[in-house]
Amino acid sequence: MAEGWRNFLSAWEDVRFGADEYRELDGERVLVLTHATGRGRTSGLDVGKLRTRGANLFHIRDGKVTRHVAYLQRDLALADLGLEE
Repeated sequence: MAEGWRNFLSAWEDVRFGADEYRELDGERVLVLTHATGRGRTSGLDVGKLRTRGANLFHIRDGKVTRHVAYLQRDLALADLGLEE
């Protein structure tokens, strides 16, 4: 996993992921709505202009993350969880 992220991140300059909203779904799940900023290292493409709105679902037990599901598209996360934006 570390190698995969390293390869992905190497394609970008100053890439950052930020949280827009935290939603406690129940006693064991937290949904974090996110966005990304940065610029393509080769293309110069501004990631922010791509409307990069994703989500991360964290399953937490005894204060530890037991499962993490990353969604590149926020609407898919909301649909999977039966939620609306």
